[in-house]
Amino acid sequence: MSSLFSSLRLTGLLGLALFLVACGAPRQANDSGSDGKGFKVMTTFLPITLFTKAVAGDCATVTALIPPNLGPHDFQAKPGDLTALRQAGVLVKNGLGMEAFLDKLVASAGNSQLKVIDSSRGVTTLESAEHEDGHDGDPDHGAVNPHIWLDPLRAVQQVATIRDGLIQADPSCAEGYRRNAAAFTAQLKQLNSEIASQLEPYQGKTFVAFHDFAPYFAQRYGLKADYLVDVPELNPSPADLQRVAAEVKSSQLKALLSEPQEGSRSFNTLAKDLGVKVVVFDPMETASEEASRNPATYVSVMRRNVADLRQAFGQ
Repeated sequence: MSSLFSSLRLTGLLGLALFLVACGAPRQANDSGSDGKGFKVMTTFLPITLFTKAVAGDCATVTALIPPNLGPHDFQAKPGDLTALRQAGVLVKNGLGMEAFLDKLVASAGNSQLKVIDSSRGVTTLESAEHEDGHDGDPDHGAVNPHIWLDPLRAVQQVATIRDGLIQADPSCAEGYRRNAAAFTAQLKQLNSEIASQLEPYQGKTFVAFHDFAPYFAQRYGLKADYLVDVPELNPSPADLQRVAAEVKSSQLKALLSEPQEGSRSFNTLAKDLGVKVVVFDPMETASEEASRNPATYVSVMRRNVADLRQAFGQ
């Protein structure tokens, strides 16, 4: 009897141990927080991650190549990134030169089965500001401005391209991808209607941002965008400061649009000299880990951007 009791007790303890291990097992290091299937999708940076998560839903596990607190300009690949690319079925990028490092990295990974989805395919683009002015432009971005995601209707096109690419790569969840994309597209179209209504009184007005991220947004809503530098890594020249000062005075702008990522002393000093405020317009090149997990971050940040932009116009 004692032997039988000991046997049953041991069996029970083993079962309990296995249950606790299964329930308490840590998530994989590259798990993005999506409770998806085994189909692995990688993305490049924040807006592309948000769009892809919205489309993937529970159909796939989405992992960002670039950590959310880093922008594409600051990214330095690590050996683990090559491993992740070798295991992925799909890689989704913004395109238009935003991820200038990517081609070499993908080639180094050697994953011949990897499908790369360029979400900019078919989107009408605008020239970069420096290229329009007859300069060479940003060597990473080239002649085309890559910030298409800041126009909600161009974002709709990106979501559709991501949807179609995921369906082609993983047809087993085609209906899920279609359903998820439709729901997120409806949110983007509603967002566009809200922004258009709120900015209608300011059509034709000029706003000034720190770097040249806003031409697609400005075009969509009948505004004009000026900038201090072409990309945030550049230091403004005296000519840049003079140009922006003249624009602020002529447009009677009440605030300059800074970014969470830059905090430029020269921009803050300029605003002080001109007697205007500095408000934030977040181009969403970086975010917190928590914000990067939720596709709704895109909508909430864009709404906040519009509220701050109205302050710049004197609302």
